[in-house]
Amino acid sequence: MALTEKQKKHLRRLAHPMHPIVRVGQSGLTDGVQNELERALTDHELVKVGVRLSDRVSRNAALESLATHTHSDLVQKVGHVGVFYRRRTGLSKIVLPD
Repeated sequence: MALTEKQKKHLRRLAHPMHPIVRVGQSGLTDGVQNELERALTDHELVKVGVRLSDRVSRNAALESLATHTHSDLVQKVGHVGVFYRRRTGLSKIVLPD
């Protein structure tokens, strides 16, 4: 499901006060990082991820790869932080606007 701009704006507003739950270090994307994001999305639906890679191209590639691997939407990327959203299969915590 592709998110509309209105929905992305709503999710960015909800994510603003949050702190990164998952962090990608200098080792890059490991199975542990991908599994941790998978679990965090299952628990929270909306997750901030901190990426500490040296160049912008590597950071963007890591964020895109995480979104693909976890079947989530990359709502926002600013600097070293990305915001991911994946709707919960059961009862959703977050109600998206139409």
